[in-house]
Amino acid sequence: MTRRKIALAGIGKIARDQHVPSLAASPDWELAATVSRSGRVEGVPAYATISEMRAAHPDVDTISLCMPPQPRYPYAEEALMAGMHVMLEKPPGQTLAEVHALTHLAEAKGVSLYATWHSRMARAVAAARDWLTDKAVTRAHVTWREDVRKWHPGQDWVFEPGGMGVFDPGINALSVLTGILPRPVHLTAAILEYPANRDTPIAATLTFSGNVSAEFDWRQEGPQTWDIDLETDAGPIALRHGGNQLWIDGVEVAGSSGIEGEYPALYARMAELVRSGASEVDLAPMVHVADALSLGRRVTVAAFDW
Repeated sequence: MTRRKIALAGIGKIARDQHVPSLAASPDWELAATVSRSGRVEGVPAYATISEMRAAHPDVDTISLCMPPQPRYPYAEEALMAGMHVMLEKPPGQTLAEVHALTHLAEAKGVSLYATWHSRMARAVAAARDWLTDKAVTRAHVTWREDVRKWHPGQDWVFEPGGMGVFDPGINALSVLTGILPRPVHLTAAILEYPANRDTPIAATLTFSGNVSAEFDWRQEGPQTWDIDLETDAGPIALRHGGNQLWIDGVEVAGSSGIEGEYPALYARMAELVRSGASEVDLAPMVHVADALSLGRRVTVAAFDW
């Protein structure tokens, strides 16, 4: 099977760590070009703008956008206007309105738009969703704690408006939660901890309807914690390691400790969408973040510096 050519825009840490290796191993895609102000991928033609890339590679009709959410909209808009299929790294934008606009534009242009949620592709998430389908969830709690210095070293954009702060990883948890719950929930309260010198929160405590809660923290050192624990009318169920391990009644039944399959699965899904002429833009995780920023009670905590 001939691999379809794709461009990658925004050659930073996440692109090098996940997107480039996934594309190199993909049976569906060939990385034909990159677009970045400074980043490069060895052996791949590099360009500073989408228009330069398109002029040199008119046969590339798909682009994956990996830059931070703040500058992403004009890149996505330009690509869609040019009739390209577009894949968006999470979160899909810095505001809901931006993504709604991109959704309408993709529909008008007859191209595919994919708002990706890589944690939904974790190995045990589908099994958890299927097991919960006919269950009543009586309680659920998310614990998502990690070290921002490890995952975003020196990247000030995460603490700038539109960067979402701790919701950058927290939205991964929300993507899993909204993907597995048999019925939707809505936010009722939030406490957001803002460092004295930053514009986005470093920790958050969320309360949802249906006896669902979550705690996110970006200050955890050592082992990282990505867990979702649920109680149901059929017993307890838990997802560990970001959705890569599934435990039912205290027994591990599926998964592994690695995330190596998540991004390859995203690119496989993008290939399906392009082949079928479809789009997939689920904004449920981002709605919860927007609600938290709207309802959240702000608490100022110690300044954060790298």
